[in-house]
Amino acid sequence: MDWSKIKTIFIITFLILDVYLLFQFMKMRDANKYEVITETSFQDKLKADEIKYVELPKTPIKDQYLSAKPKTFTKSDIAKLKGQKATPTEPSTTLNVMLDGPIQLSSKFKPSDLASFLKENILYGDHYQFWEKNDKKHTITYFQQNENYPLYENVNGMITFNINEENQITSYQQTYLDDIEKLTAKEEILEPLKAIETLHQKGDLRPKSEITKVELGYSTLIQLTASQVLAPTWRIVVNGKENLFVNAFEGQIIEFNSEEKSKVE
Repeated sequence: MDWSKIKTIFIITFLILDVYLLFQFMKMRDANKYEVITETSFQDKLKADEIKYVELPKTPIKDQYLSAKPKTFTKSDIAKLKGQKATPTEPSTTLNVMLDGPIQLSSKFKPSDLASFLKENILYGDHYQFWEKNDKKHTITYFQQNENYPLYENVNGMITFNINEENQITSYQQTYLDDIEKLTAKEEILEPLKAIETLHQKGDLRPKSEITKVELGYSTLIQLTASQVLAPTWRIVVNGKENLFVNAFEGQIIEFNSEEKSKVE
């Protein structure tokens, strides 16, 4: 065996390996540099448009798709309601409930005003969180939540209280998503700044706007007859009143109502 030839082969092999690793390192460094430049460039665009934003959720953030089924309320569920009459009495995915006695609201409503009633008198009441009070529609809406993350604009997971002319709650409608399960393993989601960039590119962020809140929740990705798939969704609130939504995996802008974007009243 010629030791000098073997030594030469080893030296050449290690040189090739070093060159390859150096190439990979330079490639990675350039990619990271590009990401930093891109982020800085977008922040400069926001500054140029005088668009301000709150402190964003920290990254990296991981999340996953969920599956859920609309609950069918039974006679035994309805029997638990006290001081209320629910229809239909047959199993249904929607409860229409009339209160025996109306709930008087104060002139300046706060979500805490309904906290005890929600917890003590509503089925799964602690699984919902306040969404909005709509003075035009005379309603107060609560969205269902999963592990403290709201399920945005999901008709199968919300409570809508109806308010009469005396500023009293007289009835409500309730739906509920059951059997919520993790459908996939957790993956990194879109950074909130990237979601904001998507809105900016589409012209949904006007100059001199202020992003007042950024939070994560879920919205319906696929609606089937007996179940649905929920996707992580960024909610971006502009000027404290306009809600914009971006799919946190795929980056598409979500419009729940094509005629009018969701408003915070």
